[in-house]
Amino acid sequence: MQQQEDQLPPSTAPTFNRIAYAAAHVVVDVAHSYEPWGDAPRVDWDATLEFRSYLYRLGFKVAEAMDTAQRGMGIGWPTAAELIRRSIAHARSIPGADLACGAGTDHLDGARGHTLADIVAGYQEQFAVIESAGGRPIMMASRALCAAARSADDYKQVYDAVISASRNKVVLHWLGDAFDASLSGYWGSRDVPTAMATVLDIIRLHQDKIEGIKISLLNAQYERQLRSQLPASVVMFTGDDYNYGELIAGDSTGHSHALLGIFDPIAPVASRALAKLAAGDTNAYRQLIDPTVALSRELFRAPTQYYKAGVVFLAWLNGHQDHFSMAGGMESARSVQHFAEVFRKADAAGVLIRPELAAERMARFLSVRAGVSQ
Repeated sequence: MQQQEDQLPPSTAPTFNRIAYAAAHVVVDVAHSYEPWGDAPRVDWDATLEFRSYLYRLGFKVAEAMDTAQRGMGIGWPTAAELIRRSIAHARSIPGADLACGAGTDHLDGARGHTLADIVAGYQEQFAVIESAGGRPIMMASRALCAAARSADDYKQVYDAVISASRNKVVLHWLGDAFDASLSGYWGSRDVPTAMATVLDIIRLHQDKIEGIKISLLNAQYERQLRSQLPASVVMFTGDDYNYGELIAGDSTGHSHALLGIFDPIAPVASRALAKLAAGDTNAYRQLIDPTVALSRELFRAPTQYYKAGVVFLAWLNGHQDHFSMAGGMESARSVQHFAEVFRKADAAGVLIRPELAAERMARFLSVRAGVSQ
């Protein structure tokens, strides 16, 4: 097993030449009773916020209350709202810390249909929570809107109303149906170029209010295509957990910044890689980042929405939390074989920051989950 060269994060955050948001997970509190398959777990706030401190020390911004934090898959809006308020207050206590927070419509009753006015009001309710706490919003894709919209114009109507009313610049989020099947056909079409034309219309109309767009379609060519058409003032944030290495490095068509769930488990290696890229050493960047892509492809393999299990598994192996339990019972979402492969690829990528602890916990996991003993 590889020995990590810096087992503790640096005291001074490195400087990157890419904007790098790490979407961070939530640590549940297993010492208190809660419904494991519900959406209102008890949260270990100390461990959850300390992990964000760890990311800040490594030079990352935090994307809070996003898909990686199990929004809509174990974490409901009341818990997410508390997470947002606590995380914004916590960031204020750390010099240089920066974050943006997910705003969606996941508090709307999924058992009934909603009008476009309902959806606008739903977004604005969550925007208000973020903005009143002093935060900046990431406008997450809406299941309710995808169900209610009958045309691209319906998306334009909702996004126009919400973005126009926002106090701050907004990051848009295009989450593909590999992550959430209920978002199939977002922007009014299952044809990606057609959908892309709609979102570009929205961006061009509101470019003074849009910081950037995160695209999570797991298709590098679609990202390059959209990136090439963005207004100069609007940033492309890659959300492609399969191809982020090359997209961040860039090519003759430009480069992407990043808002990635994979940065949560690979943070120490990604931090060093991004620092090398900022120093102009692309070869060193690729030598560090490329092995993490193999790990990421394992974590995010279909069914992709269960990637959170591997993220939290690695947080446990690395000693960021004392247990492998998750909101929504998500720790049961992947097989023992998958976790064994994650362990092997994490070791090969150099992201096991405490190798002896990781090996001891992996052995205990295999004993309990598969009856394997040494």
